[in-house]
Amino acid sequence: MSLTHKIDFAVIFSVKNANPNGDPLNGNMPRTTFEGIGEVSDVCLKRKIRDRLIEAGVPVFVQSSDKCVDDCKTLKDRAEKVLDLNKAKLSSQELSAKACATWYDVRAFGQVFAYKSTAKGTKSDDKGVSIGIRGPVSIHPAFSVESVNISSLQITKSVSNEGDGSKKSSDTMGMKHRVDYGIYSFCGAISPQLASITGFSDQDAEILKGILPKLFEGDASSARPEGSMQVLHVIWWKHHNKSGQYSSAVVHKSLTVNPDGSFKLKDLEGLQPEIIEGF
Repeated sequence: MSLTHKIDFAVIFSVKNANPNGDPLNGNMPRTTFEGIGEVSDVCLKRKIRDRLIEAGVPVFVQSSDKCVDDCKTLKDRAEKVLDLNKAKLSSQELSAKACATWYDVRAFGQVFAYKSTAKGTKSDDKGVSIGIRGPVSIHPAFSVESVNISSLQITKSVSNEGDGSKKSSDTMGMKHRVDYGIYSFCGAISPQLASITGFSDQDAEILKGILPKLFEGDASSARPEGSMQVLHVIWWKHHNKSGQYSSAVVHKSLTVNPDGSFKLKDLEGLQPEIIEGF
């Protein structure tokens, strides 16, 4: 059974001496708005959700190279292996249903499958398959409560560039950037109407609720040392019906996040949120 109640949620997290989301078009500087407000893209947040799902043993379609748990090297390989795009005689609706049933992130966030057929003797009107799936889980980018201070330091880099890796190139200079400190938050929602199409269920919603408090656990890197990013609070609003007692805009605006990581909630009659502390 698909989702039976509309759900809104919000996540508040801290960043200390870390680069939460580097911008490749700006020398990997932490993303900021023109006003200096720190930003983490929704794509980055979904990547972290997918990584935590993989670690929990939940099947995921879009896997990062360092978290890959099968022998598929590309998304195309994974789709063709499971959906058998070039040979299957299933309709687009049947292929979509199979993809949603197989992978959590497809039925949650949606996915576009668009591949050219490689079968010989393909007719002009049957050159491939294109499937667009719209997911019920929407996630906003995260923004800091106040403008953030970014520190940059110069570093030296040593890399092996010979064929067998036995010889090292000369050290080169580089830059490393970090946010000194910031409190960030983002909101999201789950639509029962779209969940009925992808098969996203109440159990799937509970999986997401369990993932969000530990969003940054096991996510350490040189740019984000272990413990430098921490989820402080997760606010989970479960409406009484599929249409929801309030719009998502009203629910999200009822939350005010303070610069110290605390928050205030405006009372919404008949809608009591669940507060979950982060890890």
